[in-house]
Amino acid sequence: MTLDIAGIGFNLQHIGVATMVLFAVIDIVGSIPIIINIKEKAGGQIFPLRTTFVALFILVLFLFLGESILQVIGLDTQSFAVAGSFVLFFMSLEMILGISLFKDDGGEESPKVASVVPLAFPIIAGAGSMTSLVSLRAEYAIQDILVAIVINMLVVVLVLVLTKKIERLLGRGGIAIIKKVFGIILLAIAVKLFTENLHHMLHVLEGSKEVIVHG
Repeated sequence: MTLDIAGIGFNLQHIGVATMVLFAVIDIVGSIPIIINIKEKAGGQIFPLRTTFVALFILVLFLFLGESILQVIGLDTQSFAVAGSFVLFFMSLEMILGISLFKDDGGEESPKVASVVPLAFPIIAGAGSMTSLVSLRAEYAIQDILVAIVINMLVVVLVLVLTKKIERLLGRGGIAIIKKVFGIILLAIAVKLFTENLHHMLHVLEGSKEVIVHG
């Protein structure tokens, strides 16, 4: 289903999928215990709006410049999307199995910068979300991804404001269930990204071979 606003077409299905991908990768609900820990280290205070705007800026910047950065180092979007699908795959395993595959330096954060580092980056706008953006660029229109980012940032600021209330409402068991459900969704999306972009890469490779043979 497509919605036209000011001459710009928005695919609601693509917005929905992109929103789910980013929601699963950012995992703001599953990060509530980490947010509470950061808040305690920061003297009991974090700044939800500041955190959200910094994360939004980083994600939008990478959405527009990520592909250019890849071109500078000689990579195409499809190759990065395939690589990104592996990152999403292992992140989904972390969420489903409750294991830790990615290294955390566990460093102490300064109370003055806790709302930006490590909360805005890398917890919200981290390597996983950046990889996801480039992967999504290979599949969907940029305006659909932008809407998905904004929707997720609205969820982020809401969770940051209501962190303790959400934790009390869901409990540790509820948060664990949500992580596993979105882990399964993320796993399915990772497989989809891998198969579709790998198919495109193989098609391009076959075309190149034909050109060489005929040449």
